[in-house]
Amino acid sequence: MNEPFYSNGLRFTCQRCSACCRFDPGFVNISEQDLTRLCTWSGMTREVFIETYCRWVNRFDGYEYLYLLEKDNCDCILWDQGCIAYEYRPLQCSSYPFWPSTMMDKDYWDAYAQTCPGINTGSLHSMEEIEGHLTRRRSEPYIRREKLI
Repeated sequence: MNEPFYSNGLRFTCQRCSACCRFDPGFVNISEQDLTRLCTWSGMTREVFIETYCRWVNRFDGYEYLYLLEKDNCDCILWDQGCIAYEYRPLQCSSYPFWPSTMMDKDYWDAYAQTCPGINTGSLHSMEEIEGHLTRRRSEPYIRREKLI
């Protein structure tokens, strides 16, 4: 079997440019573990946090998924001169750029590098560390519900 393109590790150090948190529309997925951490951060109940900071989005698979809201300018609802919930942020945010979509092949990695100045610079992340992010992602499914009619 061929080794993944990241078998020798990949370089990434966040440059704190916030481009992944701002400017463009996007979807920050929420898992049960993410929601628990964010409720701890906010001091809100699950229901109040969802009502205040989240939205349900219909997907093609018959389910609605829970995502963080965006401001009118497309900034993440948790961004204000930086992430206001940084230590409690969702896995999607803390594991960037080591997402299943980015790790599919070198072409995807290189495409992300065009918009993220931290990719291919700084600290070397081992294959084991990258695989750890991918495994954790699979073990924390996104919150979803059947579409409401």
